[in-house]
Amino acid sequence: MFASNTIKYLGHKGYSYDKKLDQNINFTHLTITFMSKPVIEIKDIIKHYEVGTQVVKALRGVTVQINKGEYVAIMGPSGSGKSTLMNVIGALDTPSGGQYILNGTDVSHLTDEKLAEIRNKEIGFVFQTFNLLPRYTAQENVMLPLIYAGVSKPDRIERASQVINKVGLQERASHKPNEMSGGQRQRVAVARALVNNPSIILADEPTGNLDTKTSVDIMRLFGDIHASGNTIILVTHEEDIAQHAHRIIRLRDGVVESDIVNKEVVVLQ
Repeated sequence: MFASNTIKYLGHKGYSYDKKLDQNINFTHLTITFMSKPVIEIKDIIKHYEVGTQVVKALRGVTVQINKGEYVAIMGPSGSGKSTLMNVIGALDTPSGGQYILNGTDVSHLTDEKLAEIRNKEIGFVFQTFNLLPRYTAQENVMLPLIYAGVSKPDRIERASQVINKVGLQERASHKPNEMSGGQRQRVAVARALVNNPSIILADEPTGNLDTKTSVDIMRLFGDIHASGNTIILVTHEEDIAQHAHRIIRLRDGVVESDIVNKEVVVLQ
């Protein structure tokens, strides 16, 4: 018999590396197995805006692949193109050139109506400002994507209750936004993002309006959501928030400056 150590690592290109060191016979095996398929494929995306007589080149040939189950942070200074890339990924805007495939569907040049369908089905949004309807209760806000999807009322109520429980707000389900704290409102927004079981959760500065303690609570919630198998894309300018992601993409001047695996992931218990 010989001693054997196994190290497993899920890389950002969707591979699992099993490295076994057989100490007695002194050789190394390396086995690579494809673990997941791409949920986002962005190929040579460019985005230009006309501002008066000038053309602003917000994205200048961005290529990114994100696989199912990844937790990715997108960072960059003002003017880097990160907000534009978020809008493209979220199907809120179409690129001027290149190709964007979302969960197997080319969404590069769809009509506004088709993009709206894709957004409701494939993407769960979490915004800095929560974007909750003030006259609706937490449960009613969470049910909104299901109404647009044509889900029956009994199923809407059941599914909304499930995700509200998941984010720990079952006792606040009947409360309106002005009766809740900022952290509770953001939890409602996260529940709304989850309710349609989307391909990706796209969070834009989700802790931007929260204090430090509440930010930690929300990032712990995102960690739990990722651990349950969801794909999360986090857009942020805050380095400490980005450190919760397992992969960090940095943009500068409309191009990808770096795309690295985060070796020091912050894990909240």
